[in-house]
Amino acid sequence: MKSKALIVLGIALCLLAVSASIFAHHGAAAYDMTKTVTIKGKVTHFNFVNPHVQVFFAVTGDKGPEPWQAELTSPNHLVRTGWSKDTLKSGDDVTITGYRTKDGTNSIWIAKILLKDQELILATE
Repeated sequence: MKSKALIVLGIALCLLAVSASIFAHHGAAAYDMTKTVTIKGKVTHFNFVNPHVQVFFAVTGDKGPEPWQAELTSPNHLVRTGWSKDTLKSGDDVTITGYRTKDGTNSIWIAKILLKDQELILATE
């Protein structure tokens, strides 16, 4: 009986140890939070989904439009400030200020977003 209790306890501890990583959150670790950049583009797609809302946009460069993506906090946080799945639409002109990825890919964590000269209010995590 004692060995069964130890086995059950061991399994429970293993499951607990594994589940801790499930609750870990990467946050903005991939972004260089020491430098901000501002980018203008046209929204191509808007994903109002968990765990992070995503804005896909095209930036016109020397070689034509470049695809970019941007991340925000969760939809739950943004809903509290008036956002919805219809806040941004394909074709909207946006000016995004935020933190670019450390590896230099075309991705940014949004700190501020302007839509038609109107600043959209962001929620913090």
